Amino acid sequence: MSERPTVVETHDLTKIYGDGAHVRALDGVDLIILKGEFLTVMGPSGSGKSTLLNMIGALDKPSSGQVIVNGEDLASIGDVDRFRARTVGFVFQLHNLLPALTARENVEVPMHGQGLGEGEMRKRSEHLLELVGLSDRMRHLPGQLSGGQRQRVAVARALANDPAIILADEPTGSLDTQAGSEITDLLETINREGGTTILIVTHDPKIARRTRRILTMRDGKIADDHRVESLVKEDLRELARSRLGELLLDGNEEKVLADIGATQQEGEIAIEALRRLLDRTLAK
Repeated sequence: MSERPTVVETHDLTKIYGDGAHVRALDGVDLIILKGEFLTVMGPSGSGKSTLLNMIGALDKPSSGQVIVNGEDLASIGDVDRFRARTVGFVFQLHNLLPALTARENVEVPMHGQGLGEGEMRKRSEHLLELVGLSDRMRHLPGQLSGGQRQRVAVARALANDPAIILADEPTGSLDTQAGSEITDLLETINREGGTTILIVTHDPKIARRTRRILTMRDGKIADDHRVESLVKEDLRELARSRLGELLLDGNEEKVLADIGATQQEGEIAIEALRRLLDRTLAK
């Protein structure tokens, strides 16, 4: 076992929605996240990934099971708002900045009620905006910033109270490719240099490959949990999930060769070698 402290634990975590036809959004999820991890949760719509994030962030309550964050059992917390403000940082797909406040004032919002003086809040918010590359935009309103800049303010706000974990729900979903890549770079840097634990929910495999651990959810369960060892192995995992990968793993070489217009002699050796690679990758 790692000697790093545990930041998140879930035990048999279940969430059921609906009074009539029940929807089991989470179905007995057991999960451990260690301090300093940088990980992704992926899965199709309705797989439970955002529900899991909401449970960890105390934005929703489980139907059964246990969630422990930074050593605190969420079921026993009296002031949930205060817990969220000092323990969890949130970055959402839409930045959710207050339009009438400047970038600096938006970063200060979570600091209110945490025992800091105005001077301390100002100093910290300015430091965080410098950290995310917005030292020259502190006095700008959200409407005066680009989408990528607004999301950088949201990242700075998430760091306001030095949280135990940052939960990022599709943080690049509303951004163009370049801005999205810059936000991912920023989160990676914050994790690497600051040791901040970061959990990202995303549909984008390119973002997932930038992290160091990928959880894949299906039907409310964690279907796969693996460490990112190399980009080549991640390519093989992606291939295994494709239609071509399914055919290869099922041993349906004739279908593959027919679809690509190759003779059996041309493709037989290559297909067998590729199938062995897929088998080996998925077995780990």
